[in-house]
Amino acid sequence: MNIKYIVELTEEEQNYLLDLTSKGKGNARLIKRANILLMANQRKYNEKQIAETLSVSSSTIYRTKRDFVEFSLEAALEEGKRPGKPRKLDANQEALLVSIACSKPPADRCQWTLSLLTSELIALTEGEAVSKETVRRRLKDNELKPWQKKMWCISRMNADYVAQMEHILDLYAEPADSARPVVNFDEAMKQLVADVSDAVPVKPGQPAKQDYEYKRAGMANIFMFFDRHRGWRKAKVTAYKKSTDFAECMRELVDIHYPNAETIRVVMDNYGTHRPASLYKAFPPEEARRVLRRLEFHYTPKHASWLNMVEIEIGNMNQQCLNRRIPEREMLISELSAWETQRNQEKATINWMFNVDGARSKLTRAYDKLISQN
Repeated sequence: MNIKYIVELTEEEQNYLLDLTSKGKGNARLIKRANILLMANQRKYNEKQIAETLSVSSSTIYRTKRDFVEFSLEAALEEGKRPGKPRKLDANQEALLVSIACSKPPADRCQWTLSLLTSELIALTEGEAVSKETVRRRLKDNELKPWQKKMWCISRMNADYVAQMEHILDLYAEPADSARPVVNFDEAMKQLVADVSDAVPVKPGQPAKQDYEYKRAGMANIFMFFDRHRGWRKAKVTAYKKSTDFAECMRELVDIHYPNAETIRVVMDNYGTHRPASLYKAFPPEEARRVLRRLEFHYTPKHASWLNMVEIEIGNMNQQCLNRRIPEREMLISELSAWETQRNQEKATINWMFNVDGARSKLTRAYDKLISQN
């Protein structure tokens, strides 16, 4: 028997539905059911008119009216939860996938891929079919990306580390002093690379073209000096970074770059050649002592290159000047000279914000650990 359900809304129910539809609160299906009840109220519109106006099927209109008459307004508005497709992996299988992704990859692979994870999961679940997309979704749900790695310098934040760090930060916090300048120092390597075929320059509507083939043309070392207070840097190209090369850099720093300074405070890392002994290997004792009297070495903690401001300027150099193929040492010297001249004219510097108070605030766990050891 074809049952016809007659919708008769109370004034309170009608006002509630009007308020619901006018504000657009709730999901689209809920609002559509509310409009069905409003149009069906007191037989204002027949089912054909409701279906055409709201673009709904007659079965949806029937169920909505039935639920209102037989149950309640809430039952008419609340659509039953859609079960959807069952999850392809149950809880145990998903836990197995997570454990695989967190384990070491096979002996012949450097990292897990979706294909490898899928194959491994199928093998361990007795051949049940699992797609790569299912594996991808479950990894995403668990915020796992086993093919990604972040480079991180793992260091022990012991008392020596903290003491050296705070010493360097205090040094950075001092105001500029031309008699006692602070100069950051470090090295960088650049591989010289030559094109096998000539590159095609950029043209309107056409990008530059560079052959994927290239050949190595040697290596070059770049010593970098950086004084943030002056906005000054010097990039010196050498064939090696031996102790004698380091010693010559220090002599140039004293005699050429800062001839009028009383003491030059040099901030650098703990590389083996960064020692006063390197000057005695390169020069006679009296010359080594003459240069060292004007120098004061300050070392960053081990595995704390982030504390050396020159690392930032080396990054700028690589991005702005060296991110291309350079085939010859002479070209490298010329290009770096032009780059450093422009940067020095601009007095480009670094706004260093990190200080001792900031370190104690951000690295509370390390400081708390030191206190607990006392």
